[in-house]
Amino acid sequence: MIELKISINKIKAGNHMRLLISRFAAIIILVIPGLMAMKGFLMMKDAVFLYISVHGDERVTNPTFQWLSFGGGLFLFLLGIGFLGGWILFRDRKRNYVGPRFKKKRPKPDGPVRTNS
Repeated sequence: MIELKISINKIKAGNHMRLLISRFAAIIILVIPGLMAMKGFLMMKDAVFLYISVHGDERVTNPTFQWLSFGGGLFLFLLGIGFLGGWILFRDRKRNYVGPRFKKKRPKPDGPVRTNS
């Protein structure tokens, strides 16, 4: 009887550890797009700031905007925010937290259903 209780406790501990690892993996999956969005925002901010700050320098004759850095930042920002927004919408639809505007569209039936009585 004691051996059975010990083995049951080991199984419960294994399930708990598996749940802990799966939750940690889910958090990591959400943190990575957040970091991408943050890096994209910072890249866009730096491109705009450097363009504005160069205008105050008299030694620069032809100030240029860093379009590649800004475009890459915009791409990272939209990708990260889009992933997080999609994940939140999916979760809220699953738990029925969204309003009627964001619910999945169901196909309407073709016509009234008649039964022959």
